Amino acid sequence: MKNNRYTLRALALLLGYPHASLRAQLPVLLQAVDDEGALPSSRCAELRQLATELLRHDPLEVEAQYVETFDRGRATSLHLFEHVHGDSRDRGPAMVDLLKTYEQAGLHLCLDELPDHLCVVLEFASTQPVAVAQEFLGEVAHIVAAIFSALLQRGSPYAAALAAVLELAGQRVQAVPITADEPLDESWAEPEAFAGCSARGQARPGETQPIHIVRKRTDAGVAA
Repeated sequence: MKNNRYTLRALALLLGYPHASLRAQLPVLLQAVDDEGALPSSRCAELRQLATELLRHDPLEVEAQYVETFDRGRATSLHLFEHVHGDSRDRGPAMVDLLKTYEQAGLHLCLDELPDHLCVVLEFASTQPVAVAQEFLGEVAHIVAAIFSALLQRGSPYAAALAAVLELAGQRVQAVPITADEPLDESWAEPEAFAGCSARGQARPGETQPIHIVRKRTDAGVAA
């Protein structure tokens, strides 16, 4: 197996928020990927195309598109456990177990980093022997394949980075069926159990918010 340490780290950075300092490092990152030779030339060419897209557009547009791509729906979320556990209580224990795995290997996260984020997963894998890294990534390959498929469906250049992760996991790169994200209006809908309550709270965007006027009462209990 070829060494993949620098390629994994480069992919972790490529999938991070595209701030100015990251965009400035893109040529160096791509050169490291080319030099290590862990990916086929066709995949390296796709990664260069991703870098080109990040560099040729307005920085604010690039950053906004990143947020729209990865933070506006579960199908393309880079938080892997969202695809398995959603918002259920099972996600917490899974995160703790993954964090312990990192700490046992000597990797300690910052307070603002979540262990199931793909960038963190790739960073951890880059610290492991090639066979161990491949096996570790193989355990989450089905999730990565789902994210890849959703990005491919949207025509996002970031699909190339997910495809590269699959290859480093020793997996075949192919699209899989995906579940469409629930529309935001439906995800914000009030549970049916509260449909009869008088205090219904904030109306959905675009709907009229009802105003209830309550007459003030005097100390004697008579309306003023």
